[in-house]
Amino acid sequence: MGDIVSKKTTITVGGQKADSSQSANYIIYYIFGVVEILLVFRLILKLTGANPGSGFVSFIYSLTQLFVLPFSGIFRGATTQGNVVTAILEPSTLVALVVYAVLAWGITQLVEIMSGKKQE
Repeated sequence: MGDIVSKKTTITVGGQKADSSQSANYIIYYIFGVVEILLVFRLILKLTGANPGSGFVSFIYSLTQLFVLPFSGIFRGATTQGNVVTAILEPSTLVALVVYAVLAWGITQLVEIMSGKKQE
């Protein structure tokens, strides 16, 4: 019987091969980057008072609602009487942006620790 040889997963980035922990970090940053971009779209659309009846705006709001939901009760909402408010600042989206960025960084650091590579 032959020896069992373990193969490492590699991804080529910029002409250099990435090891499995770097590949995992790239994937993590990619996923969280997509979430962050969607949240920035939501923030901009809310700030500019975009029409929620529009298909694109409705799609972004419904897609990002899941990511903003854990932070929705942190700040109290303001109410106005007789005034029409179209543009609003949604602080829960700002909190979500910061939390998901820190979470992505923390997960990638954990992957580095678990990889067993010697840190520089």
